[in-house]
Amino acid sequence: MKPDLHWTLDDVPWAAFDASKIEPDQLAIVKAAAMVEYNSADYVSYLTNVFHDDPGFVDAARQWGVEERQHGEALGRWATTADPDFDFETRFAVFREGFRPDIDVTESIRGSRAGELVARCMVEVGTSSYYRALGDGTEEPALKAICRYIAGDELRHYKLFYTHLKRFLEQDNIGTLRRLKLALGRIMETEDDELAYAFYAANNQGEPYDRERNTRAYMRRAYQYYRDPHIEKALAMVFKACGLKPHSRLFQATNFGARWLLAKRQRDLARMAA
Repeated sequence: MKPDLHWTLDDVPWAAFDASKIEPDQLAIVKAAAMVEYNSADYVSYLTNVFHDDPGFVDAARQWGVEERQHGEALGRWATTADPDFDFETRFAVFREGFRPDIDVTESIRGSRAGELVARCMVEVGTSSYYRALGDGTEEPALKAICRYIAGDELRHYKLFYTHLKRFLEQDNIGTLRRLKLALGRIMETEDDELAYAFYAANNQGEPYDRERNTRAYMRRAYQYYRDPHIEKALAMVFKACGLKPHSRLFQATNFGARWLLAKRQRDLARMAA
């Protein structure tokens, strides 16, 4: 059955592509993002293993994977349009060779299916806010459109995983504190090997892989596009997935702290790159 997609590559305004409006930092992180998005098949396999006896979720996970792969295709096409010397498939093969998540499991690495879905919600929080920030930060028309389409998909994916999360919360017996711990743990994994190696595979010039250096290189470029509205929207989604009330006093205090921490991280990364 043909997947039901909300948009296709033909919807991107490729004719409006404007090379004069490309920023080098944007090009570097788009190349890396294309690697991660295009690699969705591994995570589909993982999720179908964990939820093997839940056909409704398995079908949803497969549809999710098709949409994620299309994100990679769109970003990869944009990157090769911006940089004709960028060989997406060759670079992706390097990424696949150097980074392989553990997918040969039958139970979630988060300890429960509800825990897995909390983690999946956090991934979608990160991606939806990332593409919204990048889309707001670019003036290149084709990239702006791609980011808008992807951010919309990622928000729908968050709602998908959140809907299934509600099914499993009671039977897996995880409360707010456990959900919060899982959420924070997954958020901290943002600076793990996947993004660092994706940035390396997409942008290296033959130098050996250095996780810390590539993490800093990616994060310095990505974090610069975040503004207060992006943080507030992302935090509201985190609170919802954890069973907390957005826009409460706790939310306002956490939002203030998150903005401060991001600003500090931006300054630290800029200083280390100087």
